[in-house]
Amino acid sequence: MKGGEVVPKRNTLRNQELSEGIQEQISESVEEKVEETQNFIRSILSPSKLSTYLVAKNLPFAAFLAFLGLLYISNRHLAERTVRQIDKLGREVKELSWDYKSLSAELMKLTTQTEIAKRADTLGLKERTEPPIKLEIIKDSE
Repeated sequence: MKGGEVVPKRNTLRNQELSEGIQEQISESVEEKVEETQNFIRSILSPSKLSTYLVAKNLPFAAFLAFLGLLYISNRHLAERTVRQIDKLGREVKELSWDYKSLSAELMKLTTQTEIAKRADTLGLKERTEPPIKLEIIKDSE
């Protein structure tokens, strides 16, 4: 040991069977700890003035913790609802995009010259075969 260091002893009992004396010591120490724990719990739950004072003193803190818990739960529900809404809107956008693409393709097909000529023919209109004539207006300068 250097400078007052404490070196922990190795557990030599692990590999050996325990004698009756050691077993009794261990069981007594366990019973003492159980009894101390029970006494502590009884003292906290007993209706004495000190425990009542401690509960009353810590009540605002407990209420604060409960409020934080409710806030956490509500925040989680809000986040899940928002994620569901985002997914729903994403699906709607995809569907509307498909509709737009199909309508755009249909419009492109309907606006070709041959399709317009077919539809105009049903109305009795015919396509011109000769180029248009340019009319010129001559103004008299009087």
